[in-house]
Amino acid sequence: MQRCEVLIVGGGPSGSTAAWKLRRAGVDVLLLDRKAFPRDKVCADWVTPAVMTTLELDQDDYRAGGRTLQPITGFRTGVIGGSEVETHYREPVSFGIRRCEFDTYLLHRSGVSLATPAPLKSLERRDGLWVANGEIEARIVLGAGGHFCPVARQLGAQLGQSEQIVAAQEIEFALSPEQAEETLAEPEVPELYFCDDLKGYGWVFRKGGYLNVGLGREDNHRLAEHVHAFAQWLKSRGRVPRSMPDKFAGHAYLLYNHAPRPFVAEAALLIGDAAGLAYPQSGEGIRPAVESAILAADTIIAAKGDYSAAALAPYDLRMQERFGARQSVSFTDRLPEGLKRFLATRLLATEWFTRKVVIDSWFLHTSQPALSA
Repeated sequence: MQRCEVLIVGGGPSGSTAAWKLRRAGVDVLLLDRKAFPRDKVCADWVTPAVMTTLELDQDDYRAGGRTLQPITGFRTGVIGGSEVETHYREPVSFGIRRCEFDTYLLHRSGVSLATPAPLKSLERRDGLWVANGEIEARIVLGAGGHFCPVARQLGAQLGQSEQIVAAQEIEFALSPEQAEETLAEPEVPELYFCDDLKGYGWVFRKGGYLNVGLGREDNHRLAEHVHAFAQWLKSRGRVPRSMPDKFAGHAYLLYNHAPRPFVAEAALLIGDAAGLAYPQSGEGIRPAVESAILAADTIIAAKGDYSAAALAPYDLRMQERFGARQSVSFTDRLPEGLKRFLATRLLATEWFTRKVVIDSWFLHTSQPALSA
């Protein structure tokens, strides 16, 4: 039987960040993930400077291993089928990464002990301890296994039932020399194209020799058709190569406002996508995942071994202070569909709204300082 103070289930950015923070404080941590690293992860794959600051990530060290760290100095935005606006900045405002590299780097940097890769098949309480898969004992468990996290299920999440998900499909592939020559998308300028009903958006992101293309929607009805139409539109405009692969991978996540999942239970916390933290307007999950991991680790350290729900309750308060209270209905949810389409085509065609609202506020969250680790 393996024993630890904290068992973290899931080795993505939230799990590895929590492990890094806890281990630096001298806490005995064991991390369990269903897959061995490196592994692929469906994601548009960019991080803001705020994330780099919170992670105390050394860019030179990261690049030294040949990893992709693509500076982003602008965005090309618009409505699918409509006009576009380009927004440019003097300094990098984000960095493109590849999740297979990024997650592996963070996990190895944490220096935490790793359990043999395996899915979490059972999790039960015995004599005040968690017992995972019948072979790991822990005093507290951290659910960091993404949208379908088994710890979230253990705590009562109705996976795939009562939850209002965002469904996305994405593909990332290495560009051949011919495809690279043919593709008009620029590495420094990711492209974001909103659906005219504002229920989602598609993206094109060129990271060095790789191209990432995808689309996500709050309404997942006929998602494959939306993705196919988007890909054909991009091809017709030369933004992506006509020979682009057509096998897209799918994933799901919860927007913060619509996520009914608890943050805290007896000797358990949820972080990252397991808690449903993606930003409502952009769907970005890496920054809230990393920040939730820091807040959870701080809570565990401050608890000094008392992992009752009452002792862990400050995590819930810190999360609401950082991300706000959850609201199941947003302002745009109340707007008639016709007005949504009118606003989408008009506002997204203006340079001021695109820069100040769409990019700076929705995607970069420039008004919120980085969270210190």
